[in-house]
Amino acid sequence: MRTATARRDTKETQIEITLDLDGTGATSCSTGIPFFDHMLDQLGRHGGFDLSVQATGDLEIDAHHTVEDTGILLGAVFKDALGDKVGVRRFASNRIPLDEALIDTALDLSGRPYLHYEVEFPGEKILGTPPFDPQLCEEFWRAFIMSAGITLHVTSVRGRNTHHLIEASFKSVARALRDAVAVTGGGLPSTKGTL
Repeated sequence: MRTATARRDTKETQIEITLDLDGTGATSCSTGIPFFDHMLDQLGRHGGFDLSVQATGDLEIDAHHTVEDTGILLGAVFKDALGDKVGVRRFASNRIPLDEALIDTALDLSGRPYLHYEVEFPGEKILGTPPFDPQLCEEFWRAFIMSAGITLHVTSVRGRNTHHLIEASFKSVARALRDAVAVTGGGLPSTKGTL
């Protein structure tokens, strides 16, 4: 079973995450940031993962610590759940639209963390309590890939609506992760013999 649970406690955040890579897309996400919860829900649902994220943080300062620390812990849990990677597809890419927005994603479960993030936003925050700063998306993905050991490229092909761009990004990465972790063989997909 490809599952993992972990907890991260700092002076700024307290987070617990449970992940099942072979789930049904069932999610329960509560970070105190409603828009971020919605994006984590998209990640679980479209990734086909069972995902539980329970987080509290110093939102009176801003949402940065909660979003980044969630990315750190989610990456660690993902790596733990993935295990030795034997039989996984490893590579995946796709294009996902959401109305006028179109996002291109490519990733490799390489063990070598690298992020190319090329998504420009019109500039406005997502309204809510608290508001969500679109710049935090890049911080989330960087934290996630560094902990998970993933090479990830996310590029906006087009789009004008900030909400659509962010949501298409999360859905696109989710679908690519779903494809990459799929078990399609019996060996390790690497000429090096390790990932």
